[in-house]
Amino acid sequence: MTTEARTATEARPPLVELDGVSKYYGNIRALEGVSLRVDAGAITCVLGDNGAGKSTLIKIVAGLHRHDAGTFRVEGEELTLGSPREALDRGIATVYQDLAVVPLMPVWRNFFLGSEPTRGKGPFKRLDVALMRETTRTALLRMGIDLRDVDQPIGTLSGGERQCVAIARAVHFGAKVLVLDEPTAALGVKQSGVVLKYVAAARDEGLGVVLITHNPHHAYLVGDRFVLLKRGVTAGSHTKNSVTLDELTRQMAGGSELEDLRHELERPAGPPSAS
Repeated sequence: MTTEARTATEARPPLVELDGVSKYYGNIRALEGVSLRVDAGAITCVLGDNGAGKSTLIKIVAGLHRHDAGTFRVEGEELTLGSPREALDRGIATVYQDLAVVPLMPVWRNFFLGSEPTRGKGPFKRLDVALMRETTRTALLRMGIDLRDVDQPIGTLSGGERQCVAIARAVHFGAKVLVLDEPTAALGVKQSGVVLKYVAAARDEGLGVVLITHNPHHAYLVGDRFVLLKRGVTAGSHTKNSVTLDELTRQMAGGSELEDLRHELERPAGPPSAS
């Protein structure tokens, strides 16, 4: 992003902004005072270990759960999302790790699942299969995804290809914000690279992307902003030009806690014992 484009983006209200957001389940603190900013044409990475609060954050942004404190703004408007449908209506699309696809259905059918166009009226009303096939093919090609056959069951695609179809679907249906839940968690190096390429393509289409991950290397490849969570609180917040990959990895790995553990695990000095 050029300096001029970045200045223009920062002058507009963020697509999504969380300011001091907290969430409690009874006496359990899931999130406490977490802030997050998602701009158009930028990728915000949320990093953290299991139990850090990433899933709770996703559910708040996706409209599944309501926050208990703090402010949640969409394009400058303060609100509380009541359902995933409300989030979608606001242009927030979430792609979960399990993708929620129907494996035996063809790619084009999964692409339009729940939003199928029809033709004809009354008793002659039917699915417009030709339109769905062609639209799916065109939408995938626009993102640079050239599948062998959109009629093949989506379950025959690799994990990386299924993630890419889900990203292209969100772009096609007009998402402004794309939330990706650990899209590379179960993938090898090559497939992870393919998915990150299409995450960057979504950014280049002007979407604001939230990438949830526990992998700082993947985050640093594509991210513009990084928020680290630990036990429900913010452990760090950085822009790309303010942190190195080594420092991001160190903070993600536990920083001083990891150093303390290293000292505990070191062999005591002295000659080896006689056999």
